[in-house]
Amino acid sequence: MELRHLKYFLMIAREGTISGAAAALHVSQPSLSRQMQELERKLGVRLFDRGSRRIELTEPGMRLRRRAEEIVDLVGRTEDEFRVSANSLAGEVRVGGGETPAMALTADVIAEFVEAHPLVRFSLFSGNAENVSERLDTGRLDFGVFIGHADLSRYEFLQLPAHNRWGAFMREDDPLAALDVVTPADLARRSLILSEQAGREMGAWFHRDLEDLDVVATYNLLYNAAPLARRGIGVVVSLEGIVDANEGSGLAFRPLEPALSADIFIAWKRYQTFSPAAEAFLASIRELWSV
Repeated sequence: MELRHLKYFLMIAREGTISGAAAALHVSQPSLSRQMQELERKLGVRLFDRGSRRIELTEPGMRLRRRAEEIVDLVGRTEDEFRVSANSLAGEVRVGGGETPAMALTADVIAEFVEAHPLVRFSLFSGNAENVSERLDTGRLDFGVFIGHADLSRYEFLQLPAHNRWGAFMREDDPLAALDVVTPADLARRSLILSEQAGREMGAWFHRDLEDLDVVATYNLLYNAAPLARRGIGVVVSLEGIVDANEGSGLAFRPLEPALSADIFIAWKRYQTFSPAAEAFLASIRELWSV
């Protein structure tokens, strides 16, 4: 399997047609078709459903797309690293994480680092713990920021000096907004909107299985769930400080009682071989946050 074939395959998946991909790649349609047929023969699977208008990926094609994106991305990063002059620190550092106000701490470190090393650039990825772990494991992220009880057993990690408070977001005119705090009993009969990864924390706090609650929606980005709370569809349980809940915003935030907070960690793969830029960034966060 050649890297060129993977790049051609990804272009077809993106464009949806052989003609569109051929034009973008500046190759002829017959040549592109032959190379994809060769790729299918080598892999022993059919990668495309060739419809009358658009080409759709088969299930093996979707699996290959995921792997091909990882391979092409890693090759590109490796080439970039070796183009860097030995006399200057440059390149890209990739950081992923969930929604948390503690990302401001990471942003402060990045700002100082970029000021000292202006040729280094940062790429940020937002996702839940599963998404971040997958990208760490496949080398598409250098560092991941994790919230709460994430499984970090296969990573090296540092705990950030931050604790995020869990609470409930509701409409400003909701009766819950008149309370100082909300309890499991206050939410037990309400329609709830929960984070996809909040199961362990929330199940323990409610003292019941989440299946016994009226969960009308789940989310992985609070920014997208907040409008549901503003429309009165449900009460969103999330971390404080991610979206605006000040007066006039349409939302109110009330902390949970018993109080529930989440620790924040930054993690990286054990025995990771870092680029010079990522290695220098790791030294910066170790100096700042190592106990």
